[in-house]
Amino acid sequence: MKLKDLEIFVIAPPAPGWGGRYWIIVKLTTDDGVIGYGECYASTVGPEAMRAVIEDVFARHMAGESPERVEWMFQRVYSAGFTGRPDPTVMGAFSGLEIACWDIVGKARGRPVHALLGGRVNEAIRCYSYLYPPDGVWAEFWSSPEMAADAAVRLVEAGYTAVKFDPAGPYTIFGGHQPSLWDIDLSVRFCRAIREAVRTRADLLFGTHGQFTPGGAIRLAKALETFDPLWFEEPVPPDDVEAMAEVARATSIPVATGERLTTSAEFAAVLKAGAARILQPALGRAGGIWEGRKIAVLAQAFGAQVAPHLYAGPVEWAANLHLAAAIPNLLMAETIETPFHNALIKGGIRVEGGSVTLSDAPGLGIEVDEDLARAHPYEGNRLHLEMQEAPPRYDAPNSFEGGAPSDEKAGGS
Repeated sequence: MKLKDLEIFVIAPPAPGWGGRYWIIVKLTTDDGVIGYGECYASTVGPEAMRAVIEDVFARHMAGESPERVEWMFQRVYSAGFTGRPDPTVMGAFSGLEIACWDIVGKARGRPVHALLGGRVNEAIRCYSYLYPPDGVWAEFWSSPEMAADAAVRLVEAGYTAVKFDPAGPYTIFGGHQPSLWDIDLSVRFCRAIREAVRTRADLLFGTHGQFTPGGAIRLAKALETFDPLWFEEPVPPDDVEAMAEVARATSIPVATGERLTTSAEFAAVLKAGAARILQPALGRAGGIWEGRKIAVLAQAFGAQVAPHLYAGPVEWAANLHLAAAIPNLLMAETIETPFHNALIKGGIRVEGGSVTLSDAPGLGIEVDEDLARAHPYEGNRLHLEMQEAPPRYDAPNSFEGGAPSDEKAGGS
């Protein structure tokens, strides 16, 4: 069984569009006709440039190989061009292709991916979700503690035991700034309103996007500690592990990071520095499922837990969940529930009562609706996620509308 053919789908999810402007799904087919799907979570270049990277990685390092040789192929890609270091774009391409290999191997063996990773450890995988606005109130939702509290109650009533939100202002290309007093005040009001609404029924997951200096992050953390969040996510730029460690030492809130990291090398640096004890690999960027397994083993050795990150489509979600099912140091897994996520994998995985129980269906246990994928092509040239270029304001409230701004909901691109 050898890898033969590659097809790439660049999909634009319809409104509300949670998960980014587009998702990159790859389809691999072997010479004996076995099909596997993966997802690339990479956003450093435009979609057409990314398509070319994926095609090059596959043709150069994977075509004609057995899909079982994921470690061999990883080593080839990691070392390509005399690099031997993490590259988020190339690893993003490989990650999706590697996930597809696991889907193929599972289908060929008639076994689910989690069984190939050491077997199921977690029957029910605890899930969490961002607080997302109801239709029609996108812009005002992001600065309304009351609306956030209502959204949290809806999730708790659906069975979720953890909710994430990020009211601390925009993430900008000016990485590392002091939060404004507006941002601190709004963050406190969000935490207070949500904590009062859910009380002890759900953990609060406080999200930031690497936008603060260590001193700024510590100021913000001190203001939030009374509400006992379960984590403070990526408080400083993700490449500054010493700064993150400084924050971790200064607050009682556990620090979490990993969405923008790739390969075990970067996660190991975080663990060695004591910068975080909750790791959030996104398997479509971190190196794939096998690299995710390595990251989980490293985390276990340092007494850390894993909470796979998701801001993408449902194929990466499926990969995250199979890893989550097989590791003893799982904390929880992020999920995004939209009708389009569900339809694209034909309802193959469902959240019930705030958790997922994976079946024993072979591979990833999903079937991608290729007709639906082809019916929703992304035809723009923007990035999956984009950072604000204007610096943060200190004379007025900052506005941050999450990963899909309201003007795009109205039909923009």
